[in-house]
Amino acid sequence: MEETAIDREAMGRLAKALAFVCGADHPTTIALKAAAESGIERDIKNARTLFLRLKQSDRRAALAMLED
Repeated sequence: MEETAIDREAMGRLAKALAFVCGADHPTTIALKAAAESGIERDIKNARTLFLRLKQSDRRAALAMLED
């Protein structure tokens, strides 16, 4: 199964939404910001892993904010 690619702009928007949901100092928020800024594969993989480890409700809330 192929992983869904996410562009840097979308990752930056997700980081902003997650900052609202979890806080700007949350490790996942920081990782998403770093990945959006650098675009390095290692940073992107780390951010994705941390995002998937969040509570489902936090993930949904952040993704819902992107839909608006």
